Amino acid sequence: MDTYRVAVIGARWPDISIECDVLETSPHDVACDPGATREAVLAAAADAEVILAGPRPRFDAGTLEQLRCRGIVRYGVGYDNVDLEAANRLGIMVATVPDYGTEAVALHALTLALTGLRRILDADRMVKAGTWDVQPLRPLHLPSALAAGVVGFGRIGRRLAEHLRSIGFGRVLAYDPGAPIETPGVETASLEELLAACDVVSLHAPARPDGAALLGPAEFDVMRPGSILVNTARGSLIDVDALVVALRLGRPAVAALDVFDPEPAAIDRFAPVIDQIIATPHMAWYSEESERDLRMKAAAEAKRMLDGAAPLHPVSTESET
Repeated sequence: MDTYRVAVIGARWPDISIECDVLETSPHDVACDPGATREAVLAAAADAEVILAGPRPRFDAGTLEQLRCRGIVRYGVGYDNVDLEAANRLGIMVATVPDYGTEAVALHALTLALTGLRRILDADRMVKAGTWDVQPLRPLHLPSALAAGVVGFGRIGRRLAEHLRSIGFGRVLAYDPGAPIETPGVETASLEELLAACDVVSLHAPARPDGAALLGPAEFDVMRPGSILVNTARGSLIDVDALVVALRLGRPAVAALDVFDPEPAAIDRFAPVIDQIIATPHMAWYSEESERDLRMKAAAEAKRMLDGAAPLHPVSTESET
């Protein structure tokens, strides 16, 4: 069996030329596999020194124990598919790329919010069905008459808040217990205050360590009737069963979702309220520019590991607390 210093497992692009340029290696010296099963991961990466990993391959304890790598670099911000405790125990470094895609995700969140507010999908369906009338779309409001809330105020949340202010939302509120809200024109609020006050709520928080939903029945009960909920962060932040009930009650009136738990989306779960769902396939991160940035930064982390240096963005079990 051939052995490789680097394995790329579960990448979402057709070639690894960018990675090879950064790693200063040939594609023939890099193992590649979708990583759909543990057996596939081990067949491609068992002897690799460093693994570049997409979001779908699972690196549980049983898989990690059979690897010889010194590190795993996750393409992206999340690391839900890597058992950090097992990796730490085995001396396997785990790194992520947290500083890419800010503009792409913020733009996608804003686009979803405005699509819901202006009822673009409803209008599209009406026109295609032969209806030419604004009456069924009432009421529509200008941003200046509305409040928008950002849950999670990291770099993406801050960028979205800037967009929301720039297009003239009357109020912009933010909730983040772990980060200061110091952007001019953005009000600090508790989660309950934000949900109750805002016509648009956009989630940009990390997944909870215990996997519990951030928004469940109690949170939906206080949302404004007719509001728009946007999630480009983590599918696990939303209790889907509670969301379906809440959509039937119109609070929120629309859920615009780019992330689901699990993925691909089990869209049938939304069947009773499907016309109130705007769904995109976990694409908020993507633009040609952000994808290139992600790949270059991930490969640079892998090269640092190969060279015996510490990664710039290591993850440890302490990162989960």
